[in-house]
Amino acid sequence: MKQVTATGQNVEDAVESALAQLKTTKDRTEISIIDEGKKGIFGIFGSRPAVVKVTVKVDPIDEAKNFLISVSEQMEVPIKIDITQEGKNVLFSLSGEKIALLIGKRGQTLNSLQYLTQLVINRYADHYFTVTLDAEDYRKRRNDTLIQLAERLAIKAIKTGQNVALEPMPSYERKVIHTALVENRKVKTYSDGTEPHRFIVITPVK
Repeated sequence: MKQVTATGQNVEDAVESALAQLKTTKDRTEISIIDEGKKGIFGIFGSRPAVVKVTVKVDPIDEAKNFLISVSEQMEVPIKIDITQEGKNVLFSLSGEKIALLIGKRGQTLNSLQYLTQLVINRYADHYFTVTLDAEDYRKRRNDTLIQLAERLAIKAIKTGQNVALEPMPSYERKVIHTALVENRKVKTYSDGTEPHRFIVITPVK
């Protein structure tokens, strides 16, 4: 967070001095007046300069974007980032030639990056943001795969009469499984285990 304390003949002068030092504009800063100053007799004797503290506002979404660019550069994976914001939900869509390296096996790298990006954005935000990180429609493709998996394992649970446990998944992927089977009256689903190894169990209704 960049901030400077500046002085001037009056508050306006002090603010202008601070903005020049920070190389920014007034609308991107927060200004605190420490001392309004005093003109003094004839504008000289007993005068006191105005003192202000000017702080540059940090855009949490920009900070999150910069974090992603930094990580991708360290991994030598050039990326393009498109950002979509709907209220407190922010979607970062990544694309690039080596994007598979940022997705990782079963999206594990992408999931870890999403978790870290959410930490970064909420470190600078004054209200909570929910972050989704996607890479060339991976999330949609993964959701389609999870729905197919849920339907296939539900059939297996019904046929065998036995519980079927899935591999550990992050909470939003477990939600996809739950939602996919919520209207199937022949099975029930519940989560078991502890994070980060929590998993879904599909159980036949007897």
